[in-house]
Amino acid sequence: MATDAPPLPNVTLLFGPMLIGVFINMILYGVLLGQVLTYYKLYQKDATWMRYFILVLFIIETANTGFDMAFMFQPLILNYGQKPTFFPTVFVTQPLCVVLVSTPIQLFFAWRIRSLTKSYWVPAIIAILALASCTGGIWTAAMIKIVKTFANKPKLHNSALLWFLSSCVADILITISLVLSLARRKTGFSGTDSVIDRIIRMTIQTGMLTAVFSILDVVCFMVLPHAAINFAFDLALSKLYTNCLMSTLNARHGLNSVSATGGVSAEGRRNNSHGLMGGAPTSPAGRRHPETFEHHTRQMDSSAIYELDTQKSAYDVEATYGQPREEFGIQVTKVIERVKDPLPHPFTQ
Repeated sequence: MATDAPPLPNVTLLFGPMLIGVFINMILYGVLLGQVLTYYKLYQKDATWMRYFILVLFIIETANTGFDMAFMFQPLILNYGQKPTFFPTVFVTQPLCVVLVSTPIQLFFAWRIRSLTKSYWVPAIIAILALASCTGGIWTAAMIKIVKTFANKPKLHNSALLWFLSSCVADILITISLVLSLARRKTGFSGTDSVIDRIIRMTIQTGMLTAVFSILDVVCFMVLPHAAINFAFDLALSKLYTNCLMSTLNARHGLNSVSATGGVSAEGRRNNSHGLMGGAPTSPAGRRHPETFEHHTRQMDSSAIYELDTQKSAYDVEATYGQPREEFGIQVTKVIERVKDPLPHPFTQ
């Protein structure tokens, strides 16, 4: 006589959020793949260490995606129908992969802030928080191996708090520091300021995104200790960090073009007939004044460098009159022109 099969355990609040997190992770991996291909296509002249840095991050992210699929395969397929008791075996790799990605990226941005601000205090605080977050991630991985069961999940709170809160504060400091340092470099020229405004918007969007996910992760982790809601955010964290970095680096192509032209083509600069950017001014009748432009100087302020780049814009090459100069980043340029015109002119009065 056949007996009724026992009801299947309810795994909605445990494996459901994990599965959603894995889905988000895999979608962001596809985005990252496109970002990496774009980077290696457009920025072949970047520093060698930077190109290897991106390659290492991509390898870690590829491994992370494979591990995520593996630890979901175990409870949903191999242990199907069993009561969820243990953390999946491969789950220990999750915090390790996140800190192996987030810590180098946060240290990278700390270095960029040091280059922009010429100050050590804020970059040093960011570096300390990044290393603390790395310590918390490694501690969490070790604790997962020790506690093993979902029932002991609250024992992970101390290590997880160190991990998430340090990372969150570091992300917020990075965002605020970049925004303030870039805002101070506005020159009053609409072309330059529009580029800086675009960089500021992108910095806020990317930096705060990782901070928000870290906050949601730690809040859900603390408020719902016996559920796995936090993993819907946690499993996407590493991909968010890498995609934010790649989107920032890849944006240089468009921003350099705008920065180079200031909204006007290089040809338009050379053929400018109003004397605003180097051409000889014309009279209302269209005739040039041969007496004008006895003295013409251009002063370049190239201290505001944002991103790592060895490519020179067309305008930068023109401004240096063919002299080779290798620099890094989007060149935020302030142009000051002094023109001595002995004759009255409607465009100079």
